[in-house]
Amino acid sequence: MPIFKLIRDCALLFFCAINAVDAHTPAQRDITATKSAINRPILFQNVQIFNGVSAKISPPMNVLIIDNKINKISSTAINIPANTQIINGQHKFLMPGLIDAHWHTMLAALPASKMLTIDLVDLNFIAAQEANNTLMRGFTSVRDLGGPVFALKRAIDSQMIDGPRIWPSGAIISQTGGHADFRLPHEIPSTNNMLSRGEVLGGGVIADGTAEVLKRTREQLMLGASQVKLAAGGGVSSHYDPIDVAQYTADEFKAAVNAAENWGTYVSVHAYTPKSIRTALNSGVKVIEHGQLIDNDTAKLMAQKGAWLSSQAFIDNEFANPQTGENREKQKYVQAGTDKSFELAKKYNIKVAWGTDILFNPQMTKNQGALLTTMTRWYTPAEVLKLATSTNAELLQLSGERSPYKGKLGVIEEGALADILLITANPIENINLLADPEKNLLIIMKNGVIYKNLID
Repeated sequence: MPIFKLIRDCALLFFCAINAVDAHTPAQRDITATKSAINRPILFQNVQIFNGVSAKISPPMNVLIIDNKINKISSTAINIPANTQIINGQHKFLMPGLIDAHWHTMLAALPASKMLTIDLVDLNFIAAQEANNTLMRGFTSVRDLGGPVFALKRAIDSQMIDGPRIWPSGAIISQTGGHADFRLPHEIPSTNNMLSRGEVLGGGVIADGTAEVLKRTREQLMLGASQVKLAAGGGVSSHYDPIDVAQYTADEFKAAVNAAENWGTYVSVHAYTPKSIRTALNSGVKVIEHGQLIDNDTAKLMAQKGAWLSSQAFIDNEFANPQTGENREKQKYVQAGTDKSFELAKKYNIKVAWGTDILFNPQMTKNQGALLTTMTRWYTPAEVLKLATSTNAELLQLSGERSPYKGKLGVIEEGALADILLITANPIENINLLADPEKNLLIIMKNGVIYKNLID
């Protein structure tokens, strides 16, 4: 019987994923029908370019795409193959596809109330719908920081369904009572090596001691992780751990770091406080997720280590993940530190990436682009756009040989991968255009394939 159930589940997942694409395309037209064959060259004529690096917009240019790369950029006519698709850009604005450096593909649109009852088939169905929506918001790449995303990633990469490129972390590795210990009281203590509900789904795994941390890290790498995430301190959304709690010892961090480095990649950690951040940094961790409660000395250490701060616009506004009770108090504590964390990052020239970290909030995912625009509280629009393109792309490449996609992203330049957006107006002058992608994104291209085309 189990084999028949497995076959049923696999078949159901396939059809759910295919149906998810049609269910969430914009109403004005069937944009999935505009997909270009990847072997047909495409020429964008008369487009002004934000290249992902410079704060200056180019004069009208022509951009030739061959296969999945930008082949030629010129202000003059380009010699093109006979079968080239020509798109008159009408002096609209071309820019790299957006990158979210802290996304949860499987969990962003999952209602928290379903966490206890959902099975993997339904979870993949919800995530497949949201993957298509993510791409339609202009996010052509995401760095996934927790969740069982490997199968969905393979489906996207094989073009079974539409979605962004994914750099997966797999399950978050947590100590007992840590940020990713999702057990309910009746599951404590664990007996007979029984897995908790969260571990069965693949959202988190519990590991205590260097041997277990080493094993769980290797498991995620075996499954296809491009980087590994550990929980190094207390969290807002978790129920057992106060924010001030430091999680994992230096030796446990070093075990994970050694395993990751043996696979040519790195460890990232969830951490807010100076103590948890410093222990992780001194153990070889390369990326700190969040860091809103960082202090001056710890910021200085981050700069000295060349570590990344993967941060989010955690402020008390309409885009904050809703919390109640003690979790709301923890959230306010973190939000109060956000301004200072960005000030310190600027002061010490820390490498900063940007992400949204939307979690268990299907009503909020549509605001992914709007969350990017809130970064103008600390950065200029040009700096914000650079964060979400070339800077985030630099972080993605920290995965080295474990990076699932070879080639340069986050820029409009010859030889780069063709992940491209065509926008109605100048995004540097009006970055709020990205908050309404259905209206303002005229073309969405990923890997040389057009997924949305409202201009041709």
